Amino acid sequence: MKVSKLFTKTRKQAPADETSKNAQLLIRAGFVYKVMAGVYAYTPLGLRVLENIKHIVREEMNAIDGQELIMTNLQRKDAWEATGRWDDEVVDVWFKTKLKDETEIGLAWSHEEAIMEMMQQYIESYRDLPTSVYQFQTKLRNELRAKSGIMRGREFVMKDMYSLHASAEDLDQYYNKVIDAYKRVYDRLGIGGDTYVTFASGGAFTKFSHEFQTICDAGEDILYVHREKNIAVNEEVLDEAVKELGVSKDELEKVKSAEVGNIFNFGTDKSEDLGIFVTGPDGNEQPIYLASYGIGITRVMGVIVEKFADDRGIVWPQNIAPYKAYLVRIGESEDVIKAADDLYKKLQQQGIETLYDDRDVRPGEKFADADLLGIPHRIVVSEKMLAKGVFEYKSRTNASSEEGDVDFLLAKIS
Repeated sequence: MKVSKLFTKTRKQAPADETSKNAQLLIRAGFVYKVMAGVYAYTPLGLRVLENIKHIVREEMNAIDGQELIMTNLQRKDAWEATGRWDDEVVDVWFKTKLKDETEIGLAWSHEEAIMEMMQQYIESYRDLPTSVYQFQTKLRNELRAKSGIMRGREFVMKDMYSLHASAEDLDQYYNKVIDAYKRVYDRLGIGGDTYVTFASGGAFTKFSHEFQTICDAGEDILYVHREKNIAVNEEVLDEAVKELGVSKDELEKVKSAEVGNIFNFGTDKSEDLGIFVTGPDGNEQPIYLASYGIGITRVMGVIVEKFADDRGIVWPQNIAPYKAYLVRIGESEDVIKAADDLYKKLQQQGIETLYDDRDVRPGEKFADADLLGIPHRIVVSEKMLAKGVFEYKSRTNASSEEGDVDFLLAKIS
């Protein structure tokens, strides 16, 4: 991709009504467009980041036998009434609407009920279990407050997975397998060192849950952590949890954090509420054990911006950056244009996705945009460099630059 072909443009200032750092930077860099509070559109640059995050999550979910599907966002009222979660007093984030024939429906904020109803068409016996399905889908939640940029939206992309089991023991084993998979996801996203599995309230899902919380000054939650013992507890369940964990409150460090994932064990509640059963080993009907597992894809993107950004702009971890390299051409002579074009083709041939700044603008503007966009590696082609037979290289996280030939560049970037 060439910068001259991008329809987005960088901005010096973010919208005056946008207070969160993640949204300010993402808007200025052209990754997102703000439609209204809590609602953002993702441009080609933003979509590339989201797809890279999804790719990592997809690989880890497939590795634990998850099967990808996509459900409808339209939800029948009766299924949710059966479990008590249609009531706005129980779930206060519903968006509800009506069909032309006045049939009331909801717009999905989660999919436990819908997944169970679908699965009853395919699962008849305990021999059909366990099974696990997941999707990447846009969720809609009528949040009262939406002031944290893409970290808390009224519309957002989530990976939600649901596993069904014939026994509590089998569910527990898989539940722990998902915890390990989530840890691998956050490690690959570059935030594993500051992300903790925590004990928390289950809210509208279950009585208790486990959350994955990333230490982040822009987060909305309070976490108490013991870094050496790798212990973290949400403030809301602190008094109860410290007794079980065998630590005192004085040993724990109080930090702000952002929730980047959660998992819920429903047991057999959903199966029994919906009247969905399978034939057990003894020939009798038995309920299905259910758990659900979520990762906020857009939220993770926002948290990463908040954690790693500096005073010059975004700093993307290499695994999720929209491009690996930012190629800056300085000068409009035939030699410079040819050298930059040839290097661009070479990088592409080597599988290094590159954003080529071919604009006829001042070098300072190109360097500022490179920093704002946060792409990990910057390469400069100029008359000065060509005279020396080298290219200039700079990592986004380093202050100083280096010089070298193509092999030097490939070694740095790959």
